[in-house]
Amino acid sequence: MSLSAAEILYSSYLKKFISKNNTSLNKKYMNITFPSVLGLAAGFDKNGDYLNFINNIGLGFAELGTITPKAQTGNKKPRVFRIPDEFAIINHLGFNNKGVNYLKKQLTGFEKKIPIGVNIGKNADTPIHDAFTDYQYCMREIYELCDYITLNISSPNTNKLRDLHKSEYLEDFLYNIKKTHDGLIRKHSKRTPIVLKISPDINHDNIYSLCKIINDYEIDGIILTNTTLDKSLLNSEKYYNYDGGVSGLPIHKKSNNLISDFKTSLSRETVIIGCGGIMSKSSAQEKILSGAHLLQIYTGLVYKGLGLIKEING
Repeated sequence: MSLSAAEILYSSYLKKFISKNNTSLNKKYMNITFPSVLGLAAGFDKNGDYLNFINNIGLGFAELGTITPKAQTGNKKPRVFRIPDEFAIINHLGFNNKGVNYLKKQLTGFEKKIPIGVNIGKNADTPIHDAFTDYQYCMREIYELCDYITLNISSPNTNKLRDLHKSEYLEDFLYNIKKTHDGLIRKHSKRTPIVLKISPDINHDNIYSLCKIINDYEIDGIILTNTTLDKSLLNSEKYYNYDGGVSGLPIHKKSNNLISDFKTSLSRETVIIGCGGIMSKSSAQEKILSGAHLLQIYTGLVYKGLGLIKEING
């Protein structure tokens, strides 16, 4: 309800009085110019329903989605749980969205002020060995309309999705993705970068092999990280048996550690987008010092409001 009201407000003539100017740091990564390093993570605006709002609140970029080929309702409600005293959220959404063609209509003709990425995934009923076909379909539909495309292989709320981190799946998956990507570059005479969103729950012994595959297939960037299934990061045992992934402050250090570990094995050209537990300017700086080039917020925005954007950009 709040987001719908905000979208109406930022779509009206009042927009010129309340819009926040994007900072002019003009950082360039993946051949995209970002007004600031701070962006909005996927999940906040899955379907492009709040484009006027997210376009005018001072962010440096925004990521829509996760979107799938067909619309789907996601997992059974209740499926989102706030833990205010720990600045955390557990979500078990399961890629609920209106489908890629709905998002395509939303983006067509929209005059964006900031770079827009689109986060894509597979439908729940698509077998994991055929997952690449769902990603290929979404890529073809939104390729011309966004600045980069994120492959979400790390949500804990879609059955077996994280199996795509395994070498035996990831090699074949990225081979097919890159084949489609090369064809789209030729067709549209435009290179839209590909980003991979990584789980925070991967085995540290697999980081090197994962980085090697990312380097071999020349993936433009990675997002570290998605939500975690490690409920032991929460202080309250009350939530240990809840389904879903934890976001927010409890995963801040875990995300930072992975950024540092990946940084040592990735190609120097690979852009790292740090996501997880950014609640203040100092925590944003910690992400940068760990090795992130760009940042994303979601849970921090839920708890701290628009003032967090101003604080970090200030």
